[in-house]
Amino acid sequence: MVAAKQRTDSPSGRYRSTAVTAGMHGQARELPVALPHGELRELLPDIFLVTGTMKMAGRPLTFSRNMTVLRENNSLTLINSVRLEEHGLRSLEQLGTIDNVIRLAGFHGTDDPFYKHRYGARIWAVKGQSYVSGFDADATPFFQADELAGAASQLPVSGSKLFVFRSAKPPEAVMVLLRDGGILISGDSLQNWCAADRYFNLMARLMMPAMGFVRSHNIGPIWNKVARPAAEDFEGLLALRFEHVLPAHGDEVMGNARELYRPAIEKAIAGALCGSERQLKS
Repeated sequence: MVAAKQRTDSPSGRYRSTAVTAGMHGQARELPVALPHGELRELLPDIFLVTGTMKMAGRPLTFSRNMTVLRENNSLTLINSVRLEEHGLRSLEQLGTIDNVIRLAGFHGTDDPFYKHRYGARIWAVKGQSYVSGFDADATPFFQADELAGAASQLPVSGSKLFVFRSAKPPEAVMVLLRDGGILISGDSLQNWCAADRYFNLMARLMMPAMGFVRSHNIGPIWNKVARPAAEDFEGLLALRFEHVLPAHGDEVMGNARELYRPAIEKAIAGALCGSERQLKS
């Protein structure tokens, strides 16, 4: 069960949670602890980004991930949630009221229950996504979203919509903001690790470049291999109008983003088409 939002005078700020686990179908799960992160940065008016830490399930790899925060009329929507430490939560609370969390990536979402329990935030996920541990899509879910969204859904942020990779398994989406020439907020699909940053451990610095990561304006290599999105999804992505990309992994791309990503997207289209042809011949 989830806890209701409650006022408090605790050091964490305005709210506290009365629950310490997330669960459904009788399965309990400890909420993940906060890992090191940076400060909230305002990239554009009422659009903020904070970089934190992610540990890859089943592998000794630690690397960076980003949370985007959108503010509208003192209401905050968190995209690609990252649990912050207490000082980070105080900074977040100073921006407004934490009302919504939107999950874009099929392999993310581990910190969504924290914001549900602590702040009573409404959790949005893409239709077909489930909250399971690791990469086992058939495992029993440990949590359930409040809203399941698709391309036609009305999101809690005005002037926004989802572009959904309909063929990806598990489903994946990017959030499109219809402002400032077009802004895409991505999960695992569009990445931009120009270099290993301070959140990479030694193993990640050694292994991830060889795995196809740590490249600018990149399609997430493991996501592309596992989720296997079709060519038409990448074609639809390239048809979007966008100047900026705020990825879950890597540095923000401010300006000329569609052209900067075009080579990687066109390569992904070609790769998906070749994969389809091989399947037809087999």
